[in-house]
Amino acid sequence: MNPFIKTPVMVLACFLACNSLLAADATSLDEHLEPLRPLLGKTWRGEFKDSKPDKPVIDVARWERALNGKAVRVLHSINDGLYGGESIIRWDSQSKQLVFHYFTTAGFMTTGTATVSGSKLITLEKITGDANGVTEVRATQELRPDGTLLSKAEYLKDGQPTSGREVLYKEAPSAEVKFK
Repeated sequence: MNPFIKTPVMVLACFLACNSLLAADATSLDEHLEPLRPLLGKTWRGEFKDSKPDKPVIDVARWERALNGKAVRVLHSINDGLYGGESIIRWDSQSKQLVFHYFTTAGFMTTGTATVSGSKLITLEKITGDANGVTEVRATQELRPDGTLLSKAEYLKDGQPTSGREVLYKEAPSAEVKFK
């Protein structure tokens, strides 16, 4: 083979091989996070159940693969940035469970654990900082057969269990997570 042809062919072959490896790596996900894959790469828009038609409370959440597939990142904002936060969910090999950290625009943060049961993600989180007396949150997120995502939470506030939020999300590719 002519050396002037051989070099571009070799470069092209190397490029294609590397590109193939990078494409496979771009979709890899830690095996413990695989149950979350149906949520990834999607933006979800939900209205709080107790919203009023004249003053709706809307949450927009974006689920993403993060840290080379070793974590899942969730960004969300309520009413165009009035409140929002960011979560990182990852597998903790020491405790053998999914753990997460959630940072908020309100200045408090949470740490918690997550368990996947069928189509449900069940979380328990402890709050650090002032969250109006709330110290713990238990929540369930369920990806339903109709493609919606139902989120329900209850709080431990001032030492007493209280009802929390309920939000029904629908996939909304054009919705945006916004922060002020």
